[in-house]
Amino acid sequence: MESIKWLLSADPYVAYATCKNLLNRPEQDLTDLKKMVLNDDRIKEQLGVVANFSGTLVSNHKNPDLPIHILMFLLDIGLNREVPEIDQAIQQILETVDENGVYRSVIKVPRSYGGTGEETLGWFFCDAPLMHLALLRAGVSYQDHLKLGVDFLVGLQRENGFPCAVSKELRQWRGPGKKADPCPYANLAMLRLLARIPEYASSSVAGIAIEAILSQWEKSRESHPYLFYMGTDFRKLKAPAIWFDLVAVCDCLSQYPQARSDQRFMQMLALLETKANEQNRFTPESIYLKSKRWDFGQKKQPSPWLTYLCLQILKRCDRFDELIVEG
Repeated sequence: MESIKWLLSADPYVAYATCKNLLNRPEQDLTDLKKMVLNDDRIKEQLGVVANFSGTLVSNHKNPDLPIHILMFLLDIGLNREVPEIDQAIQQILETVDENGVYRSVIKVPRSYGGTGEETLGWFFCDAPLMHLALLRAGVSYQDHLKLGVDFLVGLQRENGFPCAVSKELRQWRGPGKKADPCPYANLAMLRLLARIPEYASSSVAGIAIEAILSQWEKSRESHPYLFYMGTDFRKLKAPAIWFDLVAVCDCLSQYPQARSDQRFMQMLALLETKANEQNRFTPESIYLKSKRWDFGQKKQPSPWLTYLCLQILKRCDRFDELIVEG
């Protein structure tokens, strides 16, 4: 019980996420705690960013300050469209849909790739699934607004997984890798989305994407498609879980029963478990410099938010008894 008590005594955003998502406490019991979350200056700043969702040019998907990553973080905490700024973000995303039902970001296509060099709307496989996931998590109707785009993205899958793919606006652009290889991050992003869609969660589509990631883990010494490695840096604990690393992959795959029973995933999970201290707390081993104001933006002491993420993974895998008792 000590690690749960520790999370409940941490910053309000961690306590709120713990109560709502780990302990499954009813929303009506968390009103005061939610007010404290919304009164956090850092949260206010992030809400300001997502309120102007379409005002940011997407040029580096690994940037934790991208509106889509911030929006996902706010949703991870447990906030929803009742927060006006989040609703504004959702409305702006809905306005970006293309003829295939895919939601787009503000991009700039260089002239060297056949573009105009001016801002326009387009999508990468690095962000389109996340846009759909944000809408789905925010309660947007799957049938009315999401199924068309999801089916289109699913249709791009090949025998070895999801490729590096982009919208027509990006012309000849492609990431640094072999065209025939699957893109690890595209597979991860799509799996995050498909886990929440009943018709796809147990499908062969999900199975192929899961196998692409687990096969790379199995061959991590020699397999580095599109420069995504699963070596030393991948295995360092890091938050927020926005990119391709141990926490992000375990968080995603732990949502799939077919992955949880796979020996290769069990190896990842065992590695994650070894990183906990005696109090079941987890310390960041790598950080995003832009996250220094948060508890996960340092490497000297356990991070409540990182611990929350890891305990959530372990709970899904029936590896953390105190959560099951408490919940």
